[in-house]
Amino acid sequence: MTSDDKPTSDTDRTTRTDQQEADAKAVTEAALFEAFGGVRGMVETVLPGLLFVTIFTINKDLHLSAIAALVVSLVLVAVRLIRRDTVKHAFSGVFGVAFGVVFAMMTGNAKDFYLPGMLYTLGLALAYLITTLAGVPLIGLILGPVFKENLSWRTRNPGRKKAYAKASYAWGLILLAKCAILFPLYWWADTTQFGWVLVALKIPPFLLAVYLTWVFLAKAPPPIDVFAEMEAQEQAEKARKAEAAAAATRHQEF
Repeated sequence: MTSDDKPTSDTDRTTRTDQQEADAKAVTEAALFEAFGGVRGMVETVLPGLLFVTIFTINKDLHLSAIAALVVSLVLVAVRLIRRDTVKHAFSGVFGVAFGVVFAMMTGNAKDFYLPGMLYTLGLALAYLITTLAGVPLIGLILGPVFKENLSWRTRNPGRKKAYAKASYAWGLILLAKCAILFPLYWWADTTQFGWVLVALKIPPFLLAVYLTWVFLAKAPPPIDVFAEMEAQEQAEKARKAEAAAAATRHQEF
């Protein structure tokens, strides 16, 4: 019996399983990092609001605070454009800040700077829960293209669909819990207190949701690469046509 014919030992199988799990976790981690912007995306999310509440705490100047937050958002977009990086996270930050500035300037209430973002958070929480109940969990729609599986998980990968459902429920419930804290404070707390609480709640709930998503997906079946499948089908079709053309040429020669 050659070494290739020897039965695989339990140790070898365990090693391969551990390696597969490590690879799955690494792929999932990279995909989440790409989808949610990583550390830089978090900085771009927090910095405008942090600057707003810091300036307002010091001098209570609504206009200066709002303009400073908007300017730093535009600077972050400009930096990404100069570096030719993806700008979706920075642009979303600009739109959020711009809406906040408009609300605050219209009402003259500095707390209204945060209101559009709070309403967006509430809407997003409901979207995660409703889409999951409808059988199309939102986190799957977001991450499917990142994993190159598109919507294949809906019908061809039930274990992965279940993981996406769990992750979407986690996102929805975490965001609802955040809203349950912020909306009462919007009415009861003063602007400075409310602003610092909101800034403090920017990152921890997000990190918890991302971590739970990573846990659920790392244990799920691997994604089906539909792009690789389409490429393989195209190659097979080209090969079939080439073979048919060659057969036709041979037939003509005879």
